[in-house]
Amino acid sequence: MIDDLKPYPAYKDSGMPWLGQVPEHWEVQRIKTLFRETDERNGNGGGLLLSLTRTRGIVPQSEASNRIASVEDLSNYKVCKSGDLVMNRMQAWSGMFAVSGMDGVISPDYSVFQPKVAIEVHYFEALFKTPVLVDEFAKRSKGIGSGFNRLYTPDFGAIPIASPPLNEQTAIVRFLDYMDRRIRRYVRAKQKLIKLLEEYKQALIHQAVTGSIDVRTGKPYPAYKDSGVEWLGEVPEHWELKPLKRWVRINASVLPDTTPADYEFRYIDIGTVGTGFLTREPQQLRFSNAPSRARRVLHMGDTLVSTVRTYLKAVYYVDGDAEALVCSTGFAVLTPGPGTQPKYVSYLVQSNTFTDRVTAESVGTAYPAIAEGRLGSFYVPFPPLPEQNAIVEYLDTQTAKIDAAISAARSEIELLREYRTRLIADVVTGKVDVREVAARLPEELSEEEAESMDADEIAEDEATDEEAGTETVEEEEVEP
Repeated sequence: MIDDLKPYPAYKDSGMPWLGQVPEHWEVQRIKTLFRETDERNGNGGGLLLSLTRTRGIVPQSEASNRIASVEDLSNYKVCKSGDLVMNRMQAWSGMFAVSGMDGVISPDYSVFQPKVAIEVHYFEALFKTPVLVDEFAKRSKGIGSGFNRLYTPDFGAIPIASPPLNEQTAIVRFLDYMDRRIRRYVRAKQKLIKLLEEYKQALIHQAVTGSIDVRTGKPYPAYKDSGVEWLGEVPEHWELKPLKRWVRINASVLPDTTPADYEFRYIDIGTVGTGFLTREPQQLRFSNAPSRARRVLHMGDTLVSTVRTYLKAVYYVDGDAEALVCSTGFAVLTPGPGTQPKYVSYLVQSNTFTDRVTAESVGTAYPAIAEGRLGSFYVPFPPLPEQNAIVEYLDTQTAKIDAAISAARSEIELLREYRTRLIADVVTGKVDVREVAARLPEELSEEEAESMDADEIAEDEATDEEAGTETVEEEEVEP
């Protein structure tokens, strides 16, 4: 199908260097000729509170955030009706637009638009997210600093765009919906594969560090004993049980306030750490512009583990250059003691037994967490050092294969998303003609496709954080 896509037969100069050539029959006009801003206020304070999210568009606020506005706050909120186009003025430069599929009220700092003429609003939603348009939105936004600029309605309305006739807008939206469903299906299949691989990896780690199997033989140990710890159960008879703080030292080394302002270091924050790996390279910072939480000094052999339950799978073993390496104080940093294989500690705290206990012992509502001292009081089993070395060697070999497969699947997901972004941009800006292809698409969804659509109610982008090694707390909502 994609092979059938070709450029339009004829093009014309749009008259705007940034817009370039457009299909000959497309009309170049300013946005204000197509949309009018509405500013109807809620007044009575009732109605469904809506939020504009980056990945799911317009959704009920209760599905997007734990922050619930009071009833009194809603009186000045803007009325948003199904079919309206909503723009986050502070984030127009990043493509924060969505068509509402429901009636409700929305932040008074957003702009709500209704069509002035017969158009397919979803076509323009896609168009306003393309790189060429968001660049223009960024240039015309006003304010102090890029993070606080707003795109005001007169500046938004003055921007020229090229759009096809209504029937072609409808065909384009139909084609993009069709392709989007298929790309999402491919992405979901890869995400399911990643989840299965991660579960298998966790099972291997759990079996090895709890003594369920002897990795040297691939069989259970010949004799077990009751650990005396209810949540731990039986452990190999010759393994020793002691509180974690007897096996490791809680690293409390921090950068002092007297650190020179120009001191540079590599910083590991919560978003940098996955389950046993870094999701990206540490950020290079100077002490003068580093956040106040960037204080914990790391050393070779340390294991970082998040004390916040929401990010519990954030675990990393420092096995490279630890010079000038600093992490967030939101981590507990475990430094191995005598008779402890450093990387064994990392595998131990990744095990389901350990993480389940942390979950049970965490306190708090929004972000349940556990105190470092409580973490150190957990009784954990340790085999003799030669066995620790054997377990680490076994898990390194086995998890390397799994991690390679996970990395390949993530790369494929990233390529699919990049392809989808490029495809949408090419179609809505007239680089390719989809009219004939759209006309050949089936009229109705198959049963399988309908099920796919149901699953797509929660966009696959929700899994992005989890793929990066952290769990999503709530749907990203960009409020002013």
